[in-house]
Amino acid sequence: MEDFTNNASNQEDLQGDNQLERRKWRGSVGGVVSSPIDKVWGLVSHTSRLSQWMPMVENCTTLQGKEDEPGHVRLVFGEIFPTEDGEKSWVKERMISLDKASFSYVYRMEASNFGLDGSMNSIKLVDYGEDSTLVEWSFEVDPIEGTREEIITDYLGFLYKSCIHRIERVLCNLKEG
Repeated sequence: MEDFTNNASNQEDLQGDNQLERRKWRGSVGGVVSSPIDKVWGLVSHTSRLSQWMPMVENCTTLQGKEDEPGHVRLVFGEIFPTEDGEKSWVKERMISLDKASFSYVYRMEASNFGLDGSMNSIKLVDYGEDSTLVEWSFEVDPIEGTREEIITDYLGFLYKSCIHRIERVLCNLKEG
């Protein structure tokens, strides 16, 4: 006679494993930039200006669609993520949504040479008053075999926080220049 209790338990274990596999690793960083929201948006919402405020990006090229509109596909190249072979990183990203009224957008990493395919990233700007802007950057990635969640989320948090600092420097230099 078959033990249905064990089968049900095994199915629950398998479902739990599947849920664990589907669980995303999430993180977010934020920072205040000493510039009005319109100026910050003018910098961060244009693909053609990506290398100005993302220190790890050397080049960004449009592959499909109109720049800075949902559906736009871009190829980003640079020192984005360390690779085992020491080659430069690249990622093909698709703009999922862009809401100019709420100063926010979401993009998905569709393919890359560093293993974060399917990752979602979003940027939202909030008017912080007195000509300052809060930049909120959040991300979610699929678990990566062979590494720990903290390593990836800490690295991405550090990377994106450095971008927020760069936004501040770029806009401060534009004020002075």
